[in-house]
Amino acid sequence: MTQASATPAFRYRAFISYSHQDKSWATWLHKALEAYVIPRRLVGQTTAVGVTPARLAPVFRDRDELASATDLGHKVNEALAQSECLIVICSPRSAASQWVNQEVLAFKRLGRSERIFCLIVDGEPGASHLPGREAEECFALALRHQLAANGALGEERTEPIAADVRPGKDGKANAKLKLIAGMLDVGFDALKQRELQRHIRRVVALATVALMVMTVTTVLAITAVIARNAAVTASHAAERRQKQAEDLVDFILGDLNDKLAQVSRLDIMEAVDNQAMNYFQSLPTGDVTDETLAQRVKALEKIGSVRLDQGHLPAAMASYQAALKLAVPLAAAAPADTPRQLACAEVWAFIGMTHWRQGELDAAQQSFAAAQTLLHRAHRLTPDEPELRSQLATIDNNIGHVLEARGQLDEALIQYHSTLQLMQQLVAAQPGNAEWTSALGSAYNNLGRLALMRGELAVAVAHYVTDDTIESALMARDPKDASQRDSMLTVRAILGRTQALTGDLKNGMDRLQQAVDIATQLKTIDPSNTDFQEHAALYATQLARLRRLSGDLRAATALTAQALATFAALTRQAPANAGWRREFAEAQLEQAAQSRAAGRIDASRTQAAAALRALDPLLARQPDDRITLLATAGARLSLAAATTDAQAARRLREDALHALQTVKSGRDDPRLLALQVETLLALGRRAEATPRVRQLWRGGYRDAAIVQLLRREQIEYPVNEAFQQELLAASGGNPRK
Repeated sequence: MTQASATPAFRYRAFISYSHQDKSWATWLHKALEAYVIPRRLVGQTTAVGVTPARLAPVFRDRDELASATDLGHKVNEALAQSECLIVICSPRSAASQWVNQEVLAFKRLGRSERIFCLIVDGEPGASHLPGREAEECFALALRHQLAANGALGEERTEPIAADVRPGKDGKANAKLKLIAGMLDVGFDALKQRELQRHIRRVVALATVALMVMTVTTVLAITAVIARNAAVTASHAAERRQKQAEDLVDFILGDLNDKLAQVSRLDIMEAVDNQAMNYFQSLPTGDVTDETLAQRVKALEKIGSVRLDQGHLPAAMASYQAALKLAVPLAAAAPADTPRQLACAEVWAFIGMTHWRQGELDAAQQSFAAAQTLLHRAHRLTPDEPELRSQLATIDNNIGHVLEARGQLDEALIQYHSTLQLMQQLVAAQPGNAEWTSALGSAYNNLGRLALMRGELAVAVAHYVTDDTIESALMARDPKDASQRDSMLTVRAILGRTQALTGDLKNGMDRLQQAVDIATQLKTIDPSNTDFQEHAALYATQLARLRRLSGDLRAATALTAQALATFAALTRQAPANAGWRREFAEAQLEQAAQSRAAGRIDASRTQAAAALRALDPLLARQPDDRITLLATAGARLSLAAATTDAQAARRLREDALHALQTVKSGRDDPRLLALQVETLLALGRRAEATPRVRQLWRGGYRDAAIVQLLRREQIEYPVNEAFQQELLAASGGNPRK
């Protein structure tokens, strides 16, 4: 007999028991349960309580259903027997109600105690045992005690399953979902996720309506223009209609885009922005004002940003360059107009970001410099304009990234400190501005990355902890903001992998797992968002490495397979994206390491060779980019380890060592030193490796790979207790034992 068939059929999904004084709560709950539409993906699934239905109706309310009954006791027992669940509205009134107590007792005697659920609306659970507060007890006596063998209430206490709508507790929405999750025997998180998706669909519906209104308004605007040209008497009405159209365009390009961005619906954003462009193109040439041109710039920029987030870099660049053609003359015609300078600088910044993602450092730096020139000019006229200072901080940040990729770490540090100072001032002035607060967290993140390159692991962890604290607080403030969740998962992953470098493998894996889980959820919400796809794959690769090093090869293999599939799709979609190609190669390197650990040497050699073929041209274009350098050197070492030709393996290791020893700056980077140690030991140059091992020990570096290597080489490498104390002081964490 199947589980589903063993479950008896019930007339009612639930029986609501309540005190007459709580009738308003019972009415709300009754309507909420019967109106709830169970997510389609759950309908038909078999759980411990049977097959999940499409609806929860009917739900029995005893006072309403039995209003005309003459034999209340018989009717109640009959309804209870025919009800799958019992839901008790819990308050001091119901706790004192003999009626409620008898209903609970009768349901328990049916052998279904585990199918009783409570909704706390008032009072305090357990107050009957608090001297002086007995009257606040919200659970009826039959709820507080288990049933004895003779069918009476026993002495053994029990804690009923309860949702709580009291102030500061679950709230109505979550309480309803908790009850439904219990009734269906499904996870609360699964229902909560479906509710979030429904919220997104409602926003999408709003966008669809806006698109329809936009279409109608476009027609009105055209009609207005024709009417204005045809009759002087209709001019005021025509202008009014055109002004209404422009106001709607402002809404679409502003508030509506922001709302769609929060729920990460790039597809709808693109449709909305394209509709705005259709409106602009419908206007007669003679009616194109500076205001209309400025709106076109904004629309083109929005379209470019959607394409950028989708990974369509050439298409994004085309949109940004079209926006620039309009923005430059507008800014030049009004040099004292700060909003026009800001708009033009923003377009330059997006063009620079697109060049950056394509690995074109010179073009990126030139674009950022053009934006910086405009902003400095405007800053002299309006030095106290907050939005201007925010954009200056963004440009400093972007220029810092380019300098860092060129190996100019000291110059990059100046830019990052400037970013931090500006954002600290802005956040101090407006602590409620989430965008600025997030940018402040990113500034700390930049400093953490440079600290790592200087070999200051404790300082790096401290900066990452600060960023994680900031992003987590913002996430708690608005948990439905998908963009903020993405920011939080990113720093969570960075902090985790850095903690792993200090030897804290458990926290490192835990945080990377959190990042992968959140990114996977975001992918479900918006499958078209390539940032979410990239982050899920990237952090799965990094987590796979730690799982492998901890001995869990099966989990590592599964994670890497997911990452490889995602990166293969992304790079097919956007072959110009240098970052994705590098990350794809890193996933292939992790796969090669797993193959080698499993004894599949031929497969490891093939995988490492494929990674190296992808990385070599990237390193040739950006020879000073630290991540690319580390990955390329790692690929050579991985291929050498799987190569049977001793001379070929030696050449690969010597090439890797040469690249690792000729860096311009950041030579104390422990990741760099660890690869040098690995290479030197493989080449039999132990004496040269020894001082680097000591340097790694002094810096507190305890990545699992180097610890395992030194153990195999019988090189002493104890825990640096002094560093652990330094790490504790810097980050507020616990030293590793």
